[in-house]
Amino acid sequence: MSKTLLIVDDSSSMRQTLGIALRGAGYEVVEACDGQDALGKLDGRKYNLIISDVNMPNMDGISFVKAAKALPNYKFTPIIMLTTEGDATKVQAGKDAGVRAWVLKPFQPPALLDAVAKLVSP
Repeated sequence: MSKTLLIVDDSSSMRQTLGIALRGAGYEVVEACDGQDALGKLDGRKYNLIISDVNMPNMDGISFVKAAKALPNYKFTPIIMLTTEGDATKVQAGKDAGVRAWVLKPFQPPALLDAVAKLVSP
């Protein structure tokens, strides 16, 4: 059975790049353009992993993670932050909110796929 991942990023080119890498590795991918859009897609579907940007309009990544973790169906869904933001305070805020991994952009697809494979439960 294939695993479904939710990608949350306001950059359509970033969603496209991620989508190509992840679909190429055999994952199903659902895309959202910001935290609010992503919350609308947390409608009971099973996601094995969420990859989110931090800086987005309408709802930023950390707020989205907090909101997602408050939903019973997604409380234990692993979340990777994929961002240009390397600030220690932001990283800590992400960890406190429930982020499992922090990957900096520009990312190397093999390194990201490795992180994804580690977090996607069998």
